[in-house]
Amino acid sequence: MPFVTTKDGVNIFFKDWGSKDAQPIVFHHGWPLSADDWDAQMLFFLAKGYRVIALDRRGHGRSDQVSEGHDMDHYAADASAVAEHLDLKNAIHVGHSTGGGEVARYVAKYGQPQNRVAKAVLVSSVPPLMVKTPDNPGGTPIEVFDGFRSALAANRTQFYLDVASGPFYGYNRSGAEVSQGIIQNWWRQGMMGSAKAHYEGIKAFSETDQTKDLKAITVPTLVIQGDDDQVVPYQNAALLQDKLLVNSTLKVYPGYPHGMHTSQADVINADILDFISK
Repeated sequence: MPFVTTKDGVNIFFKDWGSKDAQPIVFHHGWPLSADDWDAQMLFFLAKGYRVIALDRRGHGRSDQVSEGHDMDHYAADASAVAEHLDLKNAIHVGHSTGGGEVARYVAKYGQPQNRVAKAVLVSSVPPLMVKTPDNPGGTPIEVFDGFRSALAANRTQFYLDVASGPFYGYNRSGAEVSQGIIQNWWRQGMMGSAKAHYEGIKAFSETDQTKDLKAITVPTLVIQGDDDQVVPYQNAALLQDKLLVNSTLKVYPGYPHGMHTSQADVINADILDFISK
């Protein structure tokens, strides 16, 4: 399997499909998943002639289950290690949820300074800041994230089933068409990773203020989110991202859930393709 070793000695797994001469699209997954969460996108964009790449965040999927570095700075540095190893240029970076935070930090700190990034796409993403603070009154109370940590530590296997079968895909909504395959695949990906990485990752995705990252991004950026996202409220995420970015396109989908890139992949794929092909 392909890996790149970071400066601090962590082996990061990545997939790299398609012609090396094609424009690359790099996918950054959400918590607590893996590169496999992008299967529907990677196959779609591969068929459209793109080179598609996805990595497993440290402590997630097939990457090393290291004890340290479960924070947005390390996530972005690890993504940069993959981009530098593959010498990616003119790349499009697509991030979902925590992966959107990773994209924002990567593009601002590495991708743009190194002239490697053409565009970015933020899907149901966590920036600028999830947790409620005096300066972020619309955020989610810290008690919610403390509850995540408690549930993970007490019974991670059941917690992951509850998340996937409930709010993540909106399967707790009346009339929802529930896919057991999607639920089981979410659980499978989550259980591949490190409990410690996932536990500490809650702080990374909820308490990292990425206002400066968003303000620093100048490449064209597509911001998309569902207005029924029960995990990352869109009013404090997509709407604020659009205000902070200097070159953004915003689209909010009525009734779509947090994991819309999987549950409504046909619509999301087409809209991303339309954005990146212009």
